[in-house]
Amino acid sequence: MKRDMNLIRLLLLLVEGEEPKPDLSGYTQEQQAYHMAKLIEANLVLGDVSRDNNGMAVGAVATELTWQGHEFLDAARNETIWKKVAGKVAKAGVEVGLPVLQQMLTDTLKEHLGMK
Repeated sequence: MKRDMNLIRLLLLLVEGEEPKPDLSGYTQEQQAYHMAKLIEANLVLGDVSRDNNGMAVGAVATELTWQGHEFLDAARNETIWKKVAGKVAKAGVEVGLPVLQQMLTDTLKEHLGMK
């Protein structure tokens, strides 16, 4: 399954307790379980993963964000900044990992605040 950074952001908002709750209706339970398992694996959230006999994540429950999860979410929370960075990535036609995405978000946030 391909990693979906937008779903990762929405799941982090959900774990944090964002109100109103993020709309996950565009994603299947399988996608949500896979991505939540990846968040646990990446140490962005604490939780447990249920796996089938083939080792595939069939369910995942997150209990709280880790410090790293909070740091990423603080950079990704603002919808305007998120869309701006997502647009840059889409325009470049590349996939970026979490460290690069977080740096782009932080840089864009600094620009937004007049710090850069």
